[in-house]
Amino acid sequence: MPSVDVLDSTIHYAEVNGDGTPIVFLHGNPSSSYSWRAVLPALAGHGPLLAPDLIGMGRSGKPDIDYSFDDHARYLDAWFDALGLDDVVLVGHDWGGALAFDWSTRHPGRVRGVAFFETIVRPMSWSELGDGPRARTETVRSAQGENLILDRNAFIESAYTGGVLHPLSAREMAPYTAPFPTRESRRPVLRWARSLPLDGEPADVTERTTAYSAWLAASPQVPKLLLTFDGSPTLLITPAMADWCRANIAGLEVEHIGPAGHHAAEDQPDAIAAAIDRWLDRHRLG
Repeated sequence: MPSVDVLDSTIHYAEVNGDGTPIVFLHGNPSSSYSWRAVLPALAGHGPLLAPDLIGMGRSGKPDIDYSFDDHARYLDAWFDALGLDDVVLVGHDWGGALAFDWSTRHPGRVRGVAFFETIVRPMSWSELGDGPRARTETVRSAQGENLILDRNAFIESAYTGGVLHPLSAREMAPYTAPFPTRESRRPVLRWARSLPLDGEPADVTERTTAYSAWLAASPQVPKLLLTFDGSPTLLITPAMADWCRANIAGLEVEHIGPAGHHAAEDQPDAIAAAIDRWLDRHRLG
């Protein structure tokens, strides 16, 4: 896996060589480029395909920073610039989708298309959360959240047992848990887990999300693909949220995949890759 120096640290990334438009895959929390391991090979006819580990995650460096949304965006900007990436297609899951939208909003002349699933498309409210998600979010934002995530590493373990339809084995989960062996190393996971923009808090994430929601509505020239799933109570893009996307995101196509948990690339990698492949071909994007 190659790496590149960015700011005061390094970003590691997976790479599949190819000719044409660069396609960048951005993971979420508590993940890494490992989440794309079955998707990238299936798209090898496109490319080049690039999947960075966000700063503080995967095999990327772990500088002494707050791991705010702004921090992740700064290091990601530096990675794009270090590799000279322009005229790109972005694929994002979870916070990777949010970062893809944010980057597109700030670099509108450098993005050709955005595919996304199970991500944050706009600011939300507590009232939109179901009972289970609301209880989990309240716990994460309390002192108990530090114990669960920093001391017990429960967030990572539950992500790939409860956040998928097919729980991962210990061997399959090892690359996800390896980057977070200590309390301090898990701080990026905690910060992301506390960042969902609900009723205006956190204010910095709400500001970013508001800005990119406006870009999503006002950029019909940029093709967009939303992948939806069903059959799991852990889904972030509910049917109601998918309807909102259809009504408010310009240039959007929606393809329903089938059953999956929030970490859908673990449950449906082949179907995800096939849908992206068809979308790329339709729009001659890669």
